[in-house]
Amino acid sequence: MELHQLRCFVAAAEELHFGRAAQRLQMLPSALGRHIKLLEEDLGTRLFARTTRAVSLTEDGAVLLREGRALLSRAEAIEDGFRKRLRKPSTRRFRIGAIDSAAAGLLPPLLRDIRRAHSDIAVQLLEEKTIRLLPKLLSGALDLAFVRPPERPDNRIEFVSLLQETAVVAVSRKHALARRSVISLADIADQPLIVPARRSRPHSHDLTVKLFDEAGLAPRIHQIADEKQTIVNMVAARLGVAIVPRWTSRMAISGVRFVPLRLKRGSSTGRLPLAAAWLKGSRDPIRDRVLAVLEARLKSYACEA
Repeated sequence: MELHQLRCFVAAAEELHFGRAAQRLQMLPSALGRHIKLLEEDLGTRLFARTTRAVSLTEDGAVLLREGRALLSRAEAIEDGFRKRLRKPSTRRFRIGAIDSAAAGLLPPLLRDIRRAHSDIAVQLLEEKTIRLLPKLLSGALDLAFVRPPERPDNRIEFVSLLQETAVVAVSRKHALARRSVISLADIADQPLIVPARRSRPHSHDLTVKLFDEAGLAPRIHQIADEKQTIVNMVAARLGVAIVPRWTSRMAISGVRFVPLRLKRGSSTGRLPLAAAWLKGSRDPIRDRVLAVLEARLKSYACEA
């Protein structure tokens, strides 16, 4: 039994007139009659009782009309579902890169607000260092990145300053300084310091050096590590203390306390810049929508930095 044969039968059964049924289906009456005859042969039963004056349904015809309507309705629903899927615009995956502190601090509320405003945007997130994110922008592997602005910006990349991240001191919870509500640089001048490698994290490395220099002190750099996660784990192991962005405190590492850093009045040294970056001259409507959400909520995000 074919769906077209079933449609011919249902039309004829509802009209009880082969001419009107053929007109409804925009086909010749002879072709309609042929399809119904084939259907009757396939089912092995008569569906219509015909006289010279009228056409009526047999008992089997009445059963098929009821079942056939349900079957055609289901077939039409399936067809409509596929048509809607084809008409629906596909969700584009928007690729964002972020340094670790931005991934821990800025991105969670930003992604939440993007989802609320634009549920059709699916974000793919890559967490990496600035020196590895910028080449991915240039190659087209990323659409947007949240990075530390480099000392010598690449003129092929657009950089827009967003906010300044606050520096705090990470100390072991077993350290005597962990009980303090605030820590000064003089308090940690004699403490072994864990700092990131300047090659991979120049801003974070220089932050510690500049802070001590501004205070007229010399830092006791005891250990160098690349990853923020590694640095904080070293602090937990009581190998030293570290100056890190406040958003680092959102990392799920036990045994570490993040204490505010007291700076000289009016000093801006204890801040780490965060910028948005994308390929200069490129046009991307989705990126524009993401940046619009970021701009609208930036003051709120900056309060937590």
